[in-house]
Amino acid sequence: MKEARLIIEKRKYIFRKILWVMMIMKKLQYEIFICSVFAILLAGGIFFCNGCGLISMAGMPTRHEKKIPAEYELREQKDKKILILLEQPARLIATANLRYYLTRDIREYLIKRVRMPAEGLISYERLVEYRNNEADFSRLTPLEVGRGLQADIVLLVVVEDFRLYNMAETGFLKGFLSSRAVILDTTTGEKVWPKSFESKGIKVGFEFDVRNVEIAVSRLSAASAHCITRYFYDCPMDKFKIADDRSGEAWENW
Repeated sequence: MKEARLIIEKRKYIFRKILWVMMIMKKLQYEIFICSVFAILLAGGIFFCNGCGLISMAGMPTRHEKKIPAEYELREQKDKKILILLEQPARLIATANLRYYLTRDIREYLIKRVRMPAEGLISYERLVEYRNNEADFSRLTPLEVGRGLQADIVLLVVVEDFRLYNMAETGFLKGFLSSRAVILDTTTGEKVWPKSFESKGIKVGFEFDVRNVEIAVSRLSAASAHCITRYFYDCPMDKFKIADDRSGEAWENW
């Protein structure tokens, strides 16, 4: 009887141990479950927050989408005749025909970027013909020239300085072009742009280019055309400033 009782007690002890182990295991499983749920919720929260950040970033406009507002909405004058008039000092005429290059490039930029209709821009050829046939052309004011060609608006660009230097023993050129621009209304005789200043100063230049005068002049002309016409439409922020833009820099002192 005594041995039988000992066996029963031993089995009860073992059974209690087994129950205790099972309770511990169940508790551990519960804690692991809770931790797993917490981890999942935490990860979900982080993902959600990051997702919101990504969505916010995705919704932010890029530098190309951001626009610098036009100073003068030339597109609003698309039904009017526009004359691009270049004044070039006599001392610069022998160097390059800047009138031709600048008129060509400004016209191209007005059509492609400002989206002005080509038929509304008085051609350079017509201006040359008028100049040749008008005996006192040199005495005419820009407004008088504009009226003579039945233009409603005159985009006047006055070349102030132009330089090309051969960089000694390098085979490269260094260039600089300075001009001022205004828009005149031939009906009222008033300046309509810029509002805050007498005229808009434009300076462009480069330090090195191939030894080819025509390419160098074209480069300066295209840069000037961009720097003038960018004020006439909502220009993308990443396109507003270009590499050859030297406005505000004292390049005239070199």
